[in-house]
Order: sequence, then structure tokens, then C-alpha cells
Amino acid sequence: MYMLKFCANISWLFTELPEFTQRLRAASCAGFQAVEAAWLYDTDLSELKTVKDETGLEFALINTPPGDLKNGDLGLAAVPGREKEFRLGLDLALQYAKALDCRRIHLMAGRVPVGSDHAAIAMEMEDTFVQNLKHAAGVLSKEGILGLIEPINTRITDPRYFLDSPHQAAAILQKIGHPNIKLQMDLYHWQIMDGNLTENIRKYLPMTGHIQIAQVPDRHEPDSDGEVNFSYVFKLLEELNYQHYIGCEYKPLGSTEAGLDWVRTYWNRHN
Repeated sequence: MYMLKFCANISWLFTELPEFTQRLRAASCAGFQAVEAAWLYDTDLSELKTVKDETGLEFALINTPPGDLKNGDLGLAAVPGREKEFRLGLDLALQYAKALDCRRIHLMAGRVPVGSDHAAIAMEMEDTFVQNLKHAAGVLSKEGILGLIEPINTRITDPRYFLDSPHQAAAILQKIGHPNIKLQMDLYHWQIMDGNLTENIRKYLPMTGHIQIAQVPDRHEPDSDGEVNFSYVFKLLEELNYQHYIGCEYKPLGSTEAGLDWVRTYWNRHN
């Protein structure tokens, strides 16, 4: 029976353990065959590689560095005037991705600069984003690594994030026109910004290279109380023959381990 592939986001799951290397081992013990993470750059790369090799885990996804978190950065790819920093961050992400054999990098767009009017700066930010993504496409395609862009909702999570809807992301991908830059479909953000998940999944899955999930609105386990019927969503993705990973990027209600019944039920049903 066809089975979807889930990976544990170790920036959100197993946070009972302080070190990413510990979380890698915990994810492996819990039955995951792959992991993803936001920013691993404070962890020694050789240690990460050693534990990855020991556990046999696959790294499905990492993010480009956020920039200066203390000054409010959350990615730099669409921020005018920060192009050099974006490229340096991309080089660092590429170094980690190659060492960990990770085949996807989320190219974080970033926030509208403080004091700027969103509408007034939108065109400049889009132009910056497109140029940076074209550069990234050339760099990453030489390494066989996929670049991804992810809309993040501006209603709950981040009011100033530049890229906030699947439609905006699809239009930008069309401008880039490179097969090595694809969409990261986070259904938590999509439900909040646009809803209409069935149609949007069907429409945008062909340009999607990665999916992430969490229940709406509280961002807990997929089987917790909320708006989205994930049993239906998983069946739809099976029907559409989705082959890439689904990242578990949610806040556990209690311990990570106690909240994994949903994925174990799925695995048992398909084995």
C-alpha cells in the first residue's frame, strides 16, 4: 500500500532534549526515517553528521540562516539591500546541506522592514526576491539541491512576513521559471490565509517540493482539536501520489512522544 513519508521537525519536536544531536537520536527511536530543522548553525557540523550516519536518518530540509534575529530578521531573500548577506547565508546553508546530504533548502523570504509601508515596498521586495532566487537556482542546481519558498501567514504567526499566500508564491515561481525552485506547502499557514485546501493542494502540488503540517489554529498535533481533517488530507495526498516528505512542524500538546499516536496509527495502517 502506498504510504506518505513523514519527517520530524527537530526544531519543534523533541525539544525536551536541548541538543539537536539528542533530538536526532530521539526521532530515530520514535520510528522516523528522516528529519528537518530550521537553523542548525549553532551545532557542530561534524557532530550532526556523525549522529546522522549512526542513526541512518535522512535530512529532508534545512532553512537558510535568518539573519539577525535580535534585530527582527526572519530570512533575507526578499529584503532589499541585504543581498550580500543572503548569498553568504546561502553558502553556509549549502555547506551544511552538502555535509548532511540534505536535498532541500528553504530560502526564507524575510520581513517587510520596520517603518516601511508594505504596499509601497512590495514591488521592490519582489524584484529582490526574484533576483536572489535566480541566483540560488543557479548555485543549488549544480549541487542537485532543491530551493524552496514558503508562504507564512500574516494573521497569527508573523504580520510582517513578505511571502504570505500560495498564490503570491506561485506567481513568483512563474517569474523565476526554474525547475530547481519550488513551493513549500505548509498547510497550517495556507489554511489560515486562504482555506480552500482541497483546491489549493490539487492546483499547487505539481510545483511543490515539500509539505509541512500542524493543526489550526493552535499549531498542535494533526489529530488535536482544530479546523483541518488530516485523515482526509492524507488520503488526498495519497490519491495525488505525493512522493516527497511531509514535515511535522507543530507544537506538541505535552511530550513529543505522547503526541505521536497519530503517525504511529498511520504507519500501522499502511504496513
